[in-house]
Amino acid sequence: MATTTSDADFRDFHPEISVSQSPSHDGLEFWQFMIAGSIAGSVEHMAMFPVDTLKTRMQAIGPSSCPSSSLTLRQSLGSILKLEGPAVLYRGIAAMGLGAGPAHAVYFSVYEYSKKFLSTENRNNSAAHAVSGVCATVVSDAVITPMDMVKQRLQLKSSPYKGLGDCVRRVLVEEGIGAFYKSYRTTVVMNAPFTAVHFATYEAAKRGLMEVSPESASEDETLVVHATAGAVAGALAAAVTTPLDVVKTQLQCQGVCGCDRFSSSSIGDVVRSIVQKDGYGGLMRGWIPRMLFHAPAAAICWSTYEAAKTFFQELNAKNRPFE
Repeated sequence: MATTTSDADFRDFHPEISVSQSPSHDGLEFWQFMIAGSIAGSVEHMAMFPVDTLKTRMQAIGPSSCPSSSLTLRQSLGSILKLEGPAVLYRGIAAMGLGAGPAHAVYFSVYEYSKKFLSTENRNNSAAHAVSGVCATVVSDAVITPMDMVKQRLQLKSSPYKGLGDCVRRVLVEEGIGAFYKSYRTTVVMNAPFTAVHFATYEAAKRGLMEVSPESASEDETLVVHATAGAVAGALAAAVTTPLDVVKTQLQCQGVCGCDRFSSSSIGDVVRSIVQKDGYGGLMRGWIPRMLFHAPAAAICWSTYEAAKTFFQELNAKNRPFE
């Protein structure tokens, strides 16, 4: 999950640290900021990978082509565990492991550079933050989309690929390098409203939770508030953007394991095809596991990110004992 964070958000966690003390947030060096984001993104995706596998299976093939895809989340999980074993829930995790870290590092670095360039003297320029977030999303999605495509193909039932390397090689030979980016436009279009809904909801939920919390809340309690707000925001944003996520999955898995193949990468063409075959309900396939993925994923990402920042802050403090 690509996530932007404003100066105010960081000061909420550590009000004693002024942004003006460092060109990066919370007094961290630039490379430390990148590493913290990379770790948070990797942990988030690795921890929730089994739920992501369920979502991919439910979205890839519609009930008109495969009746078993209309099973409930519990039935789908039970079927996979019984017929294929628990290990299959983690098939493709290597692809996500290779993509999530670099993508999040690129995201945070592009966001920082863009914000510094666009904000000029006003570091609280909301418009600059928004544009920087879009720039970061466009670039980071270009990094993660190929590995996300490989990951989803490996997650499919009876996937014809032996593993990460075999999938990459066969796609290059049989479909060409363009196949890795057929869903790129959809991914960017999906992540724009996802980010907007996520942060609007996050800020509202955070304010609401802080109003019922004591003013003297401890740091641990504040972290719980942010994690809870993040979970609510992640769940809502996931539900709202599920149709685009279904389109993305269909484009990335087309022609594999019975999935439909499309003549173009047009979002409109794919939407019309899904509606024609499965009705408008087909656009919401996998919305429950998608919400179950993004809600805890957002909480995990925030918690991990803050833990990494705290580690680097303590490290920097030890290295600057006389400042």
